[in-house]
Amino acid sequence: MTDQKAAPEVNRPRSALVGELCAEFAGTMVLILFGCGVVAQVVAGGALTKPPGALGDHDSIAWSWGLGVTLGVYVAARLSGAHINPAVTVSLAAFKGFPWSKVLPYVGAQTIGAFVGALLVRWNYTEVLGHADPGHTFKTQFVFSTLPGNGVLPVSEWGALRDQIIGTAILVLLIFAVTDLLNSAPKANLGPFIIGLIVVAIGMAWGADAGYAINPARDFGPRLASYITGYDSAWRDQFGNIYFWVPIVGPLVGGLIGAALYKVLITRYLPVAEPEVGRTPTPE
Repeated sequence: MTDQKAAPEVNRPRSALVGELCAEFAGTMVLILFGCGVVAQVVAGGALTKPPGALGDHDSIAWSWGLGVTLGVYVAARLSGAHINPAVTVSLAAFKGFPWSKVLPYVGAQTIGAFVGALLVRWNYTEVLGHADPGHTFKTQFVFSTLPGNGVLPVSEWGALRDQIIGTAILVLLIFAVTDLLNSAPKANLGPFIIGLIVVAIGMAWGADAGYAINPARDFGPRLASYITGYDSAWRDQFGNIYFWVPIVGPLVGGLIGAALYKVLITRYLPVAEPEVGRTPTPE
């Protein structure tokens, strides 16, 4: 820290869209570094400790995913708005005026960021994963991508689809609520922290049926990374069914439902913003 005044901001002659995509890539990568990283530590690392599980549990997983979201949002927010989730991007386009022309580029950047983040986790935990699960089976596939019933509970892919729709509807409804300036939005730049807490809460309350992917990029990018690094069963669930589509379709549908619920139940009843008394409105 110094006493010097910060240099004034200068508009740099670079593509705004390129900067936004870089931010989405980086923010999603940070999310995966903490999310998949903690699952690798708990599931693979914990299997080798004595006593087993000494490196963490379900709660540490939920907290690290939530903090990963918080930190990813802080990384990307200024440039792109920090969607870091295709379900959020599509919902913003459908209900908040986000340009549809940017949806596919944003989704691509998010998915690549998740893929790269998962590759880094896979590389860093190579030895631990190899010792805990030499055959690279469903035992540690869960480190990278989700499974119905987390691979152990009696939940079908259809039950997992239901879960993903509901979980993502909750996520997007709450994101719309805490980022709506006409509502009671968090102050002092606490929005990313509150959004992280939302993910923690969903993980603790809605994590059993499908691992709370609630984000197509978060699941597909790491699933692809695991597939090309030895997990041949990455596209299927523990029952042998093709499963990778569930954490894609479910969140996209659920996000739209959550956004629609917020618009119908809350947005239309909020007061229209009015200028402060004695202050001239800024022309649009």
